Amino acid sequence: MSEPVHIISLGAGVQSSTMALMAAKGEINPMPVAAIFSDTGAEPESVYRWLEWLTAELPFPVNKVWKARKGNQLTLEAASLEMKETKDGRLFSQTNIPFFTKDNETGALGMIPFRSCTLDFKIGPLRQAQKILGEVQRNQKTVSVVSWIGISTDEASRMKDSRDAWAVNRYPLIEKRMTRNDCLAWMEKHHYPQPPRSACVFCPFHSDTEWRRLKNDEPKEFAKAVEFEKQIQATKAASSNFKTTPYLHASRLPLDTVDFRNAEDLGQINMFENECEGMCGV
Repeated sequence: MSEPVHIISLGAGVQSSTMALMAAKGEINPMPVAAIFSDTGAEPESVYRWLEWLTAELPFPVNKVWKARKGNQLTLEAASLEMKETKDGRLFSQTNIPFFTKDNETGALGMIPFRSCTLDFKIGPLRQAQKILGEVQRNQKTVSVVSWIGISTDEASRMKDSRDAWAVNRYPLIEKRMTRNDCLAWMEKHHYPQPPRSACVFCPFHSDTEWRRLKNDEPKEFAKAVEFEKQIQATKAASSNFKTTPYLHASRLPLDTVDFRNAEDLGQINMFENECEGMCGV
């Protein structure tokens, strides 16, 4: 039996980018056969620019994959806004994203308790690409893939075993006892630019700090989030399966009216301190 192939799950954030560059320098072995970036179509332009730079720095290929429909990319935004119709004429739309909600009649506050964005748009395409690279056969029970995941020691609670018998998860940054700050220090030591934070532009798990950064530093991306919120509210208002109004911010206010003070100042919990490396919700 041939040795398993090593493949990087590349979120293109701080941790996975550091891990990929360390592998390129021989500081993590063996050399991966590839890195795989699952593209939701909703990352900020800064991440796509970074991914282009990073690809040129690596001695192994970066394979960009996505959820497909009829051979074309289906973006998370398009899937969320798509209106479908039942046989009896009722309209509905799929809820992929964990929106904050407000009941239109009672004013009760809530949050979507489930989401498929990570599974459908990150993990699903990643698994398919890994199976191809690892030449995984149907019902295979032996390991063909070692999946490198960029989780650092300050995120160790996110570590999980692979659900697939043909793959094992590996956490090289944990092995090296590296924190996120250690990753940034390593990048600086090797004179690399600092990677951007990786997460969908309209992710409801952004902290106030991240929303403020997006608004101030990437106003075009913030405007996309504002427009998406308006569109998703209109879509859900026309749906027969959704009786609440969805919001991207915990205040349940229109995103462009929110005062993004620091979450600690408001006594709130920061729900998503880390980058989305394709592992949130797993």
